[in-house]
Amino acid sequence: MTMSRTFLLKTEPGTYSFETLAKEKKTNWNGVRNFQARNVLKECAKGDYALIYHSGDERSVVGLAVVTKDAYPDLDPKKPGEWVQVDLKYALKFAEPVTLATIKATPTLKALPLIKQSRLSCMEVTKKDFETLLKMGGAWAAFQAL
Repeated sequence: MTMSRTFLLKTEPGTYSFETLAKEKKTNWNGVRNFQARNVLKECAKGDYALIYHSGDERSVVGLAVVTKDAYPDLDPKKPGEWVQVDLKYALKFAEPVTLATIKATPTLKALPLIKQSRLSCMEVTKKDFETLLKMGGAWAAFQAL
């Protein structure tokens, strides 16, 4: 059995919020039109975990989703390319959002791509950083129970 990979996916809450995912229970994560982010999204596979980060005014990790379908084509006639999307399902909401300011102030998270490449919308995160963020968000016990 292979170990699940862990990612962080950004969304503008006015476009698609984590609350919407919680209500709908599942979604397809599409519309990524950056080649570097697309390459990361291509790596997502069924069973992987995705931290959901609200960009814009909130700038916080707010919850967790599970990838339910490997990356597959996201066709775009207006911007042709080899774009991909994945399917996600709601897993859990953080008890406390983990703000970007808190992340930046946490020395153990200094290498997190969210800080180093702040404009990237999809990024892989290490298991250690994933666990740290879950613990900071008060979601570790709930994650362990999944």
